[in-house]
Amino acid sequence: MATPYTVAFHTLGCKLNFSETSSIRRQFEDHGFQTIDFEEGADIYVLNTCSVTGFCR
Repeated sequence: MATPYTVAFHTLGCKLNFSETSSIRRQFEDHGFQTIDFEEGADIYVLNTCSVTGFCR
């Protein structure tokens, strides 16, 4: 069996961003990807953020 590709996630922003990242993570896992910590050497990195959060205080 081949080693699965790895994917790492980093999320910035509101609760919606974290919810979206969770959904994206499940889709990757459903397609055989292995999730690893962002600090590790992943094949794919997903950064989820938005511009609105940076301007709201």
